[in-house]
Amino acid sequence: MNAFLFKIDEQFEKDEAKLRKENAKLAHKLWTLVFDIAKHPFEGLGKPDPLKGDLAGCWSRRIDEKHRLIYSVEKDIIHLLSCYGHYV
Repeated sequence: MNAFLFKIDEQFEKDEAKLRKENAKLAHKLWTLVFDIAKHPFEGLGKPDPLKGDLAGCWSRRIDEKHRLIYSVEKDIIHLLSCYGHYV
């Protein structure tokens, strides 16, 4: 099993705080997805989907109908980009 380091973007921090304030259950689901990404970044919970266009190279996982977790993976680093809304 690979060991990954996490790099957390400032936008992700803001989004996570907003999500946590609005809905603690969704914030918990977000962190469940993050832990799942650490195990297997390209499959698993939240319907992982490679993104295209400006976000090519990034992946999306569904938190709920409104919110997506956006992240990228480079070697042993998982970069958490955003988690509020769709593809910001």
